[in-house]
Amino acid sequence: MSRNTISRVHAKGDAFSIGFAVGRACAAAGSLERTFGSELYRALDARWRGSEYLKTLESAARGVYPRYVREIEGIAAGLHQDFETVFLWNCMGDLRLPEGVSPATKIIAETGCTSLLIPAKGDGPAILAHNEDGEAEFLGACLWVEAEPDEGPAWSSFTYPGMLSGDFGLNQAGIVQAMNNITPNDLQPGVPRHIIIRATMDAKGLDEAIEILKRKDRASGYHHNLGEAKTRRLVSVEAPASGCAVREVWLPRAHANHMLYGEFDGLKQTINPSSRNRQEAADRMIAEGALANGAEAVLFDETAPIYKNRQDEDSQTLAMGVFELFPDRVEWRVHAAPEERNALSGTMRVV
Repeated sequence: MSRNTISRVHAKGDAFSIGFAVGRACAAAGSLERTFGSELYRALDARWRGSEYLKTLESAARGVYPRYVREIEGIAAGLHQDFETVFLWNCMGDLRLPEGVSPATKIIAETGCTSLLIPAKGDGPAILAHNEDGEAEFLGACLWVEAEPDEGPAWSSFTYPGMLSGDFGLNQAGIVQAMNNITPNDLQPGVPRHIIIRATMDAKGLDEAIEILKRKDRASGYHHNLGEAKTRRLVSVEAPASGCAVREVWLPRAHANHMLYGEFDGLKQTINPSSRNRQEAADRMIAEGALANGAEAVLFDETAPIYKNRQDEDSQTLAMGVFELFPDRVEWRVHAAPEERNALSGTMRVV
């Protein structure tokens, strides 16, 4: 049996019902201990549970996006956990790590993913491809959620245990997105970043998604890779709490886990050595023409490594998503490992 089974979960109805289906699937997969028993979660819980800062994040989220807070309430009910436990988990990127955590946990908090944006040629598709890297404990514990909400477009997304969806996925409006973790030193009270990426999953167009990322009340941020099937547009967006830099993509490019754009040259950030190595390796491979053999030729590279499967690595590649954007549809596939390609696949017609 695969050590990295990605369970496919169908959910429909209102926000609470969708969250409940996700939480119940996580509970059935036995992922509670892997989620709430980690040193990272325990450290954040000890420092921030009951704090005014966490209450401020909740208030900001409820004020702007109450539907997604309701989804978290559903996840908590499905997991048989209290709301604050699950909300705090969804805010882990918005909270500063307390002193005293192990170096390994600090590295995990700073790590992330690698993405490729490949513009369309002629009548061919634009391509967005993404390696989702995370703690090895999450191998076999993550979900592919396919949702039919009462409100907003249908969507499908890779989902961590206990988390809102949105890390990489697509919706029926033809919006595709993938997140890269960044660690700038500009955290502030505001709307948690995982609420923001859940909101972009509901965007009905690329410009609408970008406007969400330009909000000035965000608590922290990500680098966002976004595509729109109808126009085959691709954009790369660096969106820390203190700003938003948007780049239209005209040539193939890669992005790892640190900010590259000049708008943020003065903003202090943590650059993990793995992130620097993956960025340099991907840029080199693109320049050498590796994409002629497909996005997988770069994202499955094990020399840098871009694809992370070594036990001595700070994190592991949990899944790879490849999305081909045509004007009327998105064809997608999710690889669980190099030897387990197309673990999940499908076509979403654009409405």
